[in-house]
Amino acid sequence: MKSLVTGGAGFIGSNLVDQLVKMGHKVIILDNFSTGRRLNLSHHKKNKIKIVKIDISEKNKLDKYFKDVTYVFHLAALADIVPSIENPEKYFKSNVLGTLNIIEAARKAKIKKFIFAASASCYGNPNKFPTDENEKIKTMYPYALTKWQAEELVMHWAKVYDFPAISFRFFNAYGPRSRTSGTYGAVFGVFLAQKLANKPLTIVGDGNQTRDFIHVNDLINGIIKAATSNKKGEIYNIGSGHETKVNKIASLIGGKKVYIPKRPGEPNRSIADISKIKKHLNWKPKIKIESGVKDLLRRIHYWKDAPVWNPASIKKATKLWFKFLKKNKL
Repeated sequence: MKSLVTGGAGFIGSNLVDQLVKMGHKVIILDNFSTGRRLNLSHHKKNKIKIVKIDISEKNKLDKYFKDVTYVFHLAALADIVPSIENPEKYFKSNVLGTLNIIEAARKAKIKKFIFAASASCYGNPNKFPTDENEKIKTMYPYALTKWQAEELVMHWAKVYDFPAISFRFFNAYGPRSRTSGTYGAVFGVFLAQKLANKPLTIVGDGNQTRDFIHVNDLINGIIKAATSNKKGEIYNIGSGHETKVNKIASLIGGKKVYIPKRPGEPNRSIADISKIKKHLNWKPKIKIESGVKDLLRRIHYWKDAPVWNPASIKKATKLWFKFLKKNKL
């Protein structure tokens, strides 16, 4: 069995590669290493994986990597919010044109299943909690817009070409190898890098905002179930179905805390309605937040060479965000 993973050197991608290799798959990884790290894949034998450094937004010579591939997992994307405001063209090229190139290569190869990593950011500030897949789309910034546009492409191909695709709207994933870079890095990656460097944990806002945190192992279990199912043309939320305060995460990790201004327009709550994926795929998350954090603390060596986010960068980003909101009357 052969699988192809775009963004396979990243946080979620490398954990997915681990599981696919355990299942006996040979895995082709396409990554431009803009955020992914070769270290995330260094424990694999070369006869089990093939790593290709490539920019998927450049169409040239993608097709040859899809030969005899059964499953494609498209995770590659640019994922930071503020940089997407500064450079929307770059995000469109990577997230939309890159996705078009991948689905076309996959369609020509007649693969068995295509899994797309979409984002719950498409809901913006939702009106309903828990939030289901029928919630109104409110893309507040270019990152969210380009991820949703890419999802629309994937679903259109599923309808017009009978393309065997499924899209997952990821909520807040955490686990080993969480990314720490970016002005607004993933909260777990930032906290653990700061803890390792004996820095205080930087909390945006008052810390009472909630997020739906799902452990990467649960997330991967869900997307592999989808890949091996007979479902296609479906969109699924994938989260824990529970909301957790950021303050609780900081307390579980432990250490001093520093509070900095909240980004305007950021949702106060986030919780996924996961009833659809439970019903369709007989999937449910198994890892509770307390045990997930304990496991992270045991694996803190993953962050030994990770950059620690500098809280001073919040000033420039917040000014830009205010300007963006005012200009767009949000």
